[in-house]
Amino acid sequence: MSKSKRRHRLPEGRTAWKKSAAVAVPAILAVGVMASAMAEGALAASFAVSGTSFQVSSGELSSKGLASFVEVDRSVDGKEHPVALLGIGDAKLSDICQAAPVKTPLGTVVIKLTAGGDAGKVTASNLIIDGEDLVGDATFGTAQIGRDASTLNQVPGVKGPPGKFGLQAGDITVTEVRSNAWSATGGNFRLRGLKLDVSLDGDKCF
Repeated sequence: MSKSKRRHRLPEGRTAWKKSAAVAVPAILAVGVMASAMAEGALAASFAVSGTSFQVSSGELSSKGLASFVEVDRSVDGKEHPVALLGIGDAKLSDICQAAPVKTPLGTVVIKLTAGGDAGKVTASNLIIDGEDLVGDATFGTAQIGRDASTLNQVPGVKGPPGKFGLQAGDITVTEVRSNAWSATGGNFRLRGLKLDVSLDGDKCF
């Protein structure tokens, strides 16, 4: 077996896992928040983001409402990252995948979290994603585009400063969801079939 093939995945065993976990801590802090059952939804900008954005994907996402406005996330090094804050109330996802590449002395480690699929739908209340982009096929209920961000009321707790451009919509369904995000938070997460994988040069979500 060639060196490249031997480096494709971390070898199984306690020692390899400890090394991987130590170098992948920044990504775990960013991606692992999706697996936290938080008492209530909070804006993603309420904490400093890591220096690594990550992928989020789902086959289908549905919600009773959506609210969005432009926000700025800040990392501990002082860098600012412009994002679209997406607030999604009572979200249901057919499946979910998150992946973040992290450069380490061992090479690029990909930490990947998956859930849902055959195990059942993933659910969350007040899901907040700070994303650089969002791709998918969407169907909206009544939509309001250009509404002042301070008056948004479709998703509890999701509103911005006065004067900022905002939008919101009623019932939504988005299929083939793809997004690059800096942070994500949510309340009352239920991740059926949760799996966390750490590997060298591993596959991402898309």
